[in-house]
Amino acid sequence: MSKKITVFGLHSVRALIEQHPERLVELFATKERQDPALQKLISSAQKMGVRPQFVPKASLDKRAESGNHQGVVVTALAAPALTENDLTELCQKQGDRALFLVLDGVTDPHNLGACLRSADAAGVTAVIVPKDKSATMNPTVRKVASGAAETVPLVQVTNLARALRQLQDEQVWLVGTAGEATHNLYEVDFKGPLAIVMGAEGDGMRRLTRETCDQLVSIPLAGSVSSLNVSVATGVCLYEVVRQRQFARA
Repeated sequence: MSKKITVFGLHSVRALIEQHPERLVELFATKERQDPALQKLISSAQKMGVRPQFVPKASLDKRAESGNHQGVVVTALAAPALTENDLTELCQKQGDRALFLVLDGVTDPHNLGACLRSADAAGVTAVIVPKDKSATMNPTVRKVASGAAETVPLVQVTNLARALRQLQDEQVWLVGTAGEATHNLYEVDFKGPLAIVMGAEGDGMRRLTRETCDQLVSIPLAGSVSSLNVSVATGVCLYEVVRQRQFARA
């Protein structure tokens, strides 16, 4: 039997209904909110044969574990879990355009959700995280991702270093981020199949992850801060890749 998950928030629920309508099981809507955005979701659910259940806001608060549900919470079937066994197919699917985001030990679900949102915007092939010592997909991640959790594949791997070597076997260039790197982000060619590797909040990449990378880069910082939040740094790196690849096509 497929595992059931909770998804809440207008953007996240809309993305689920638009991208994977077959996974929708139940929809709960607040009695207190009746506006066009919510009504559209209710109408979409009804067309799929799912009868909306109108409940008090307190009931939604409980289902969303006090998250900002914006008046709607759904129960859905979880997407099939992806593992290192799926990496080869993901690489071959996009060829030279393959772009992976690797998060080495990012434990804050808000950061994971924000990284997924940036990954979706940048056209990332998949986000790769270790199974242990990492944030995992939960309602908070889905809400912060604002729909991106339903569009960007999340690959959970047992051994991150081994998964990175698997990417290398598929001719994917691994670029890790480190403050002490001798080259900065804007001095590197990102036009081939690529994986951007981000370290954990505070500690950065683990030693073995760092040693497995083909190249290390830093993000230039002109102010007084010594580092950027991992989700902000992720957005900066991904959009340098996007910039270079768009310029190459022009």
